[in-house]
Amino acid sequence: MGIDPKDLSEEDLLRELRHMHETRTETLMHGSDDALANHTVRTGELEQEYLRRHPERDVDPERLREGARQR
Repeated sequence: MGIDPKDLSEEDLLRELRHMHETRTETLMHGSDDALANHTVRTGELEQEYLRRHPERDVDPERLREGARQR
């Protein structure tokens, strides 16, 4: 199912992640069961690679429960 995410450049990884997120709803609503399953697996692989590369990613405080409660 594509290039191993570990072998993708940072630019390619981000492009692939954006594409997967852009196509998620269409795949969910109109794709076959196999297409949806493959999309889910590939998205997970790409996301895990992103997290591996960026363990200290910038987390928006508004995206945390505490931040939501303060609104």
